[in-house]
Amino acid sequence: MSAEDQELLNTGSDEYSAKNISVLKGLEAVRKRPAMYIGDVGTRGLHHLINEVVDNSIDEALGGHCDNIIVILHKDGSCSIDDNGRGIPVDLHAEENRSALEVVMTVLHAGGKFDKQNYKVSGGLHGVGVSVVNALSESLQVEIKRDGKLYSQNYTFGDPVAPVQVVATLKKPETGTKIIFTPDKTIFRTTKFKYETVLARMRELAYLNKFVTIRVIDESENEDITLHFKGGLTEFVKYLDESREVLHKTVYIEGEKDDVPVEIAFQYNSDFSEAIFTYVNNINTHEGGTHLVGFKSGLTRTLNSYAAKNNLIKDQKITLTGDDFREGLTAVISVKVREPQFEGQTKTKLGNSEVKSAVETLVNEKLALFLEENPSVGKKIIEKCLRAAEAREAARRARDLSRRKNAMDSFDLPGKLADCSITDPDHCELFIVEGDSAGGSAKQGRNRRFQAILPLKGKILNVEKAKLTKVLENNEIRSLIAALGAGIGSDFNDTKLRYGKIILMTDADVDGSHIRTLLLTFLYRHMKSLFDGNRIYIAQPPLYRIKKGKEEHYAFDDAERDSILKRFKVSAAEVQTGHDAEELTEEESSSEHKIKGVTISRYKGLGEMNPEQLWQTTMNPETRTMLQVSIENAADTENLFTTLMGDNVEQRRAFIEKHAKYVKNLDV
Repeated sequence: MSAEDQELLNTGSDEYSAKNISVLKGLEAVRKRPAMYIGDVGTRGLHHLINEVVDNSIDEALGGHCDNIIVILHKDGSCSIDDNGRGIPVDLHAEENRSALEVVMTVLHAGGKFDKQNYKVSGGLHGVGVSVVNALSESLQVEIKRDGKLYSQNYTFGDPVAPVQVVATLKKPETGTKIIFTPDKTIFRTTKFKYETVLARMRELAYLNKFVTIRVIDESENEDITLHFKGGLTEFVKYLDESREVLHKTVYIEGEKDDVPVEIAFQYNSDFSEAIFTYVNNINTHEGGTHLVGFKSGLTRTLNSYAAKNNLIKDQKITLTGDDFREGLTAVISVKVREPQFEGQTKTKLGNSEVKSAVETLVNEKLALFLEENPSVGKKIIEKCLRAAEAREAARRARDLSRRKNAMDSFDLPGKLADCSITDPDHCELFIVEGDSAGGSAKQGRNRRFQAILPLKGKILNVEKAKLTKVLENNEIRSLIAALGAGIGSDFNDTKLRYGKIILMTDADVDGSHIRTLLLTFLYRHMKSLFDGNRIYIAQPPLYRIKKGKEEHYAFDDAERDSILKRFKVSAAEVQTGHDAEELTEEESSSEHKIKGVTISRYKGLGEMNPEQLWQTTMNPETRTMLQVSIENAADTENLFTTLMGDNVEQRRAFIEKHAKYVKNLDV
């Protein structure tokens, strides 16, 4: 270190004193570091604002004070949530010397959920929900109905505009809370709410709370749907399995043990995947926890005992395992816990030990009784489990054979894999590329130090309809499993994963979309933790190259293309009609044409780009754009995969027709 550097360091150290310590007051901390409270400032964080407000309404419903909620996405970009709960108190808060409503809206960790006399159970336990929404909104209005009056208060950027005011006298006895907020455009990357995302969460809440009616309205799209499911979890399971062939009527278990209310619904289908969704106080614990462990233990023990008691296992060489009992199982588990202990800050894994015994005991008691009363269902379930055991054994033999073969051949990695030179997974990327042509360009254009290329030939097997033995016979899937190095299914171990990023790079056409969906289906069904770890990405190659003279630009969609062409005095209408287009050969005109000296190239496949172009536009971390694949709503994700890749053709057709308005530029 030079003398000058040492002097600068010493000077900086001397100036570090009490005056350098910042104290953020009120909601300043939320506005300064919003991701700490809502996860991020993207689409997920934006919709989290709605969820925070609705969760308060649901907590009122859990206490028996609310049965109707209305969520409206307004044309001006604001959102309103209206419930018929008790209404936030508006009387004077002695310690704060201001309205309790204002305290709730402006003070973190202030609310009624810390007093278990008001809320026995609740999802939001930290008292930051609605105050965080207020802090991250450019404007917010609260309307409270209680004590025969309508109260109102407005806020801007978290601060009250004026004290709480009485704006009307109610003609009939009503209670409730209505919050209308507009997200702050200076904080969020986007402030446009997605109706489908909001609807998915509201549908989930309606299934989990059968006594609540939730109405969702999108004024811009003219959408209006009312959600109310008297069957609760039973209807939830039917929704999840609507694209599958089910084997029996839904098993429903409800009860309370050790002061833990438990509700479970499940059924078996003819497929081979396991789909279990767990909730604690309406929060989706997608990493499971003690309630999931209790369910699995109770299910395995009860079914094993039933099979032995009724002599349903004829082949004594077969031993049924927990995996066998869960193949083709769709289940929803919902528990209510007074003091839930979650592992980590994300509330995704329950840690309460007493919940395990409560769930396990109830499953043992209730399921045993159900099986005795429904012997035909019990027989079908055990037959399904026996087929799963046979398939598991066949898959084990296939894996063993594969390992022996690889050992004999003295290599484990597929020959067509162009691996990277470093071995630290956190810095390695695997591009799964469609076709040999694109694979060749990618291999030449990549950074060999940290980017690996695995070209796949054609379309892989649709694993949604295939047993594991069939999956392991597919050469392209075997290559992918070997390249990732972490196993498959119950053997999958993401600590052995060879790459931190798995990037799907396919053509921007119908076939490319299909291949991408097949790959996502395989990864979701057999390596699901990759999604939880945010390791899956979709490359975004450009659709167009626009060149005039030495000036060259790339466009990723029609809008960007038109924006670039506008600078060259070429209108979108001229592109659409081919007005003034210069004469080109028949081969050239399929993907390229010229207007006013501007060459517009439409890439129909990755192989049409040379290595330098592919690197510059799609692979270079400094300039590329990628989509990260994450699971926002587990139940809807499950339903989507079964709809798109399952056997129900009519439902798939209906889905495509419904969403066709969002599809553009399909080469069909």
